[in-house]
Amino acid sequence: MKILFFGDSITDMGRNRDTDGRAFGYGVGYVNSVASTLTYENPEQYEIINRGIGGHRIVDLYARIKADVWNHNPDLISILIGINDVWHEIYGGNGVDLKRFERVYRMLIEDTKEQLPNVKFILCEPFVLKGSATEERFEEFLEVKKYAAVVKKLAEEYGIPFVALQEKFNEVAAKYSAVHYLYDGVHPDVAGGKLIAEEWLKVFRAEIENSLEKGLKKFAV
Repeated sequence: MKILFFGDSITDMGRNRDTDGRAFGYGVGYVNSVASTLTYENPEQYEIINRGIGGHRIVDLYARIKADVWNHNPDLISILIGINDVWHEIYGGNGVDLKRFERVYRMLIEDTKEQLPNVKFILCEPFVLKGSATEERFEEFLEVKKYAAVVKKLAEEYGIPFVALQEKFNEVAAKYSAVHYLYDGVHPDVAGGKLIAEEWLKVFRAEIENSLEKGLKKFAV
């Protein structure tokens, strides 16, 4: 199974862009954690590709979808996007408003389904905590919750598995400190990357892996 992770810096996390797969191509975030788990369990079953690029918004993902997604012909596409659509508006007036975010996200899903009819998706919830990058204008950053609601709505509409993350980050921030999980309120430290990976794997195993196993049993002689 070829799994492609698509997103911004939270997915990117310093990956070597000249390397597909293997340790340096995964970055140091949740993609690395997911890849290490799946390939440890079955190194011949999974191929992991990281196509996160720091600073990107939904419109940037759509602009590069052919080169970075369709041309790889993945079996599963995991998308995590939304924080920069808010952040870029707050600090540069170049964000993506909510209606446009939904419209472009929908286009991304529908156009990909047309190009890759058998592809599966996982959509991840964008999130934010109070931290060094967000505290000064945190009320504005909370707009990301509206973007998260759009992602959840699209997942429900298209029957796509959804990885809920905001409440999990809220819980650990209340118990410990946000800085241990999102070091600036947006970008994951190692514990935050692990949190995302664990929640992603729960959904993957329940919604994707199990369905594939059932399909294989159906056709077994």
